[in-house]
Amino acid sequence: MNKWICTILAAGLGIVGAIVPAQAGSSRLSVGIVPQFETGVLYDIWQPILKALGRQSGCSFAQSGAPTIADFEIAFMAGKYDIAYMNPYHYIVAAQTQGYIPIVRDVGRSLHGVLVVEKNSGISNVSQLDGRKIAFPSPNALGASLQMRQELHDLFGLAIVPVYVKTHDSVYLNVLLGQTAAGGGVRKTLDRQPEQYRDRLRIIHTTQKVASHPIVVHPRVPVDVRQRIQKAFMAMGDTAEGRALLARIPILQVGRAVPKDYEPLKEMKLERFYIPPKSSLQGP
Repeated sequence: MNKWICTILAAGLGIVGAIVPAQAGSSRLSVGIVPQFETGVLYDIWQPILKALGRQSGCSFAQSGAPTIADFEIAFMAGKYDIAYMNPYHYIVAAQTQGYIPIVRDVGRSLHGVLVVEKNSGISNVSQLDGRKIAFPSPNALGASLQMRQELHDLFGLAIVPVYVKTHDSVYLNVLLGQTAAGGGVRKTLDRQPEQYRDRLRIIHTTQKVASHPIVVHPRVPVDVRQRIQKAFMAMGDTAEGRALLARIPILQVGRAVPKDYEPLKEMKLERFYIPPKSSLQGP
């Protein structure tokens, strides 16, 4: 029997478990998920997906938690995950540092950042944000932060005060509470907010569209295993039940991903705004 096959195990809800890459003799594939939402929400979304993938591929998956996007970045740059769901610029960094390979993505839509303000704030134009505080989930969230800061600088010539609040949910709350004048997010996280929150937010800018978040595999994972996982994702897209599970990520139309999908990101020179991550578990 292939040493990469067995049963599904999961990290405890709300607990950041040890992240152990699958190696010779290992029976699990560690899975990292960029923490756009709270830990419990990610657990509820991904556990049914990993179980379905296990049935389809014959592989075993262990979901590994990361409390912040920065911790997630540190983990994938160290090669801690066998499989990961990450933002497109994370993939650029992951490919450079560990050789991660994209296998599937949402081919039904692109990713773009949204800049929101409180509806009654009196802010209707991006130029009104010069010198103001703007909330971002983390420095290196792509559409919500990297692209947004790049466009505010390159297209509008603004000098802003970035405030990093760890999650997309916190971005919207900071804007609603008046802690910041605006906030950067992405459409899918904005759409997941409670209706009473969405009704009080207004989009005043959207960034350039890029290829959506890929699911990537570390090169240490054998080619045949990688192909089985890719086929399992594609098979999920062929059934109503599978599509419903993927839509919670959300992936609306699963398709194959290749490195060239993300080449346009290199032309944006986002490295000017990239900030090396520091773990939330480190001291000051």
